[in-house]
Amino acid sequence: MRSDVTIAPFKGIWPRIHESAFIAPGCRIIGNVEIGPDVSIWYNCVIRGDANSIRIGARSNIQDGSVVHCDSPKPGMHDGFPTVIGEDVLIGHMAMVHGCTLMDRSFVGLGAIVMDGCVVEEDAMLAAGGLLSPGKRIPSRQMWIGQPARYARELDDAQLIDMQRGVAAYVRNGREHKAALDDMLLHGAA
Repeated sequence: MRSDVTIAPFKGIWPRIHESAFIAPGCRIIGNVEIGPDVSIWYNCVIRGDANSIRIGARSNIQDGSVVHCDSPKPGMHDGFPTVIGEDVLIGHMAMVHGCTLMDRSFVGLGAIVMDGCVVEEDAMLAAGGLLSPGKRIPSRQMWIGQPARYARELDDAQLIDMQRGVAAYVRNGREHKAALDDMLLHGAA
C-alpha cells in the first residue's frame, strides 16, 4: 500500500479493492467498501463505509475531492441506506454521494449532492450543483437541475453516448495514472 493513500478497516472490515482499480494519492478508503474492476477514485476523495456498506461497480469513476458515505440504521424509521454505485457511473469533482443508489450509466455532476434514499436510474443525470433531497428518484434518461433538484428535460441518445465516452476516457486515464505512479514507485521517486 502506498503511503499517500489511506486504506483502513473499521470494526474489523477492510475495504476490498480490485487490483485493476486506480486509487489516486490523497484518497481515504475506510471500512465496508468494495471497489470493482477498472474503477478510478481520483485525488483526495473520501469513501467511508463505517455506518453501512459502499459498493462501486466496474468502470465507474469518482472524481477529485468527492465524498462517498452511507447512512446508519435509525431505529423505528429505517434500516439505513448503503451506497450502491453501479457500473459505468460518472461522478464529477467535489460531489457528495450519501446513502443512495446510482444505477448503471448514471451521472452526478460537479459539486452535486445526492442524499439518503435517493435513486438515480440508468442513463439519468443530476446536473452540476444539483441537490437531490432525501428519497427522490430521477427516472431513466432524465436530467434534473437545481437546489432542490427538479426535472429539466429528457436526455437524447447523443448525450448518453457522450456520457459513455466519458466513462471510457476515465478508464484509460486511470490506467495511465496508475502506470505512472507504479513506475515512479518502482524507480524510487516516491
